[in-house]
Amino acid sequence: MENYRPITKATADKFLQLLKTKGPQSAAMLAAALRMTGEGARLQLLKLAEEGLVVSATTSRGVGRPVQIWDLTPLGHAHFPDTHVELTLQIIETIRKELGEDALEKVVAAREFQQQEKYMNALTGITGLAERLAQFASIRSSEGYLAEWREEEDGFVFIENHCPICCAATQCANICESELNTFKALMGEDVDVKRADHIIAGDRRCVYKITRIKELITTK
Repeated sequence: MENYRPITKATADKFLQLLKTKGPQSAAMLAAALRMTGEGARLQLLKLAEEGLVVSATTSRGVGRPVQIWDLTPLGHAHFPDTHVELTLQIIETIRKELGEDALEKVVAAREFQQQEKYMNALTGITGLAERLAQFASIRSSEGYLAEWREEEDGFVFIENHCPICCAATQCANICESELNTFKALMGEDVDVKRADHIIAGDRRCVYKITRIKELITTK
């Protein structure tokens, strides 16, 4: 058995980030990703469980022994914090009470315009859809969204494993609609963007399906 060593913050962060970005995993899967022994990964997971950051459940996968699968707890998800939560919620509620819903909608619309302008400037000169997605994923990751993308047979998938504005979006649904509008504006008129998974709706992450419109027409 591998000698147990107290889990360091760096090691804990690696476990938590893998569970955040890849979803529930077995100790063996985490061990392979982190290039350590299965027993070492299991011991580290037990330590994280003691701290309330992860939880396990036993599941059956066809023939063979049941597998223990690990996932983040609400406290584990909170390891990836919502940006300036309390202040943001206070501002939203203040605008709503003092100025009304119309004023709040104007604020969200103004933020949308500013976001689009910022991203458009960052993507200037990048014309290929894959290249734009790669650059956009890098920008969003730097903002705390843990973004990634991949190409599929029918287009692309853009994934945000964390939402640093989740609490604000929960209190103001227009923010999520604004985020989708921004995606559509950045991808261009010849591209269809649909949100397939949504953190606010209870999904683990936000997933956007991105397809060129001419390809949609061809497949119909």
